[in-house]
Amino acid sequence: MSNNLRRLIGITGGIATGKSTVSQYLADTYKLPILDADLYAREAVQTNSPILFNIFKRYGDRVQLPDGSLNRKQLGEIIFNNLEEKNWLESQIHPYVRERFQSEIERTDARTIALVIPLLFEAKMTDLITEIWLIYCSFQEQIRRLIERDKLSKEQAIARIQSQIPIEEKVAWADVILDNSSTLENLFRQIDDAFCQSTNLK
Repeated sequence: MSNNLRRLIGITGGIATGKSTVSQYLADTYKLPILDADLYAREAVQTNSPILFNIFKRYGDRVQLPDGSLNRKQLGEIIFNNLEEKNWLESQIHPYVRERFQSEIERTDARTIALVIPLLFEAKMTDLITEIWLIYCSFQEQIRRLIERDKLSKEQAIARIQSQIPIEEKVAWADVILDNSSTLENLFRQIDDAFCQSTNLK
């Protein structure tokens, strides 16, 4: 099916804003296929993959677990505190993620597909979609959720948030803004409205 005849919803937002909650609701309520950048990024660094080999070559044993897999926590400490290293890692992973999205879009017959792409703008993947849904919550709420979810210190949480384009800038580029600052019921109501309306694409 031509992408011109499809609705390809790009779900994005800052870290810990609720992207998984939105995509799960779309899957459960509207039976949409969900394509997830984080899943493809994990595939990219599977044991014995060429990308994982490059990572071990660059950073050595400090990012390798005894079973030969990637020490994600240690790698995170490196890249979230060094922009050059973050850019290098993304240059390894993003092309793989893009290829996986393209192949899955071609393989999937559904007229409407949701693509969860946390780094939609940073990775320059807006050409893959037909509309942008941005999930938003306040900076302080992001910090609270990250500390609770990932057991990070406040400083670590802030470093991860600040490694991305500020969400206030992303708001200007979105077709739909979903405010996830209050209840799930309120969020789900916004999703229903966005899904059912004819979005005025930019």
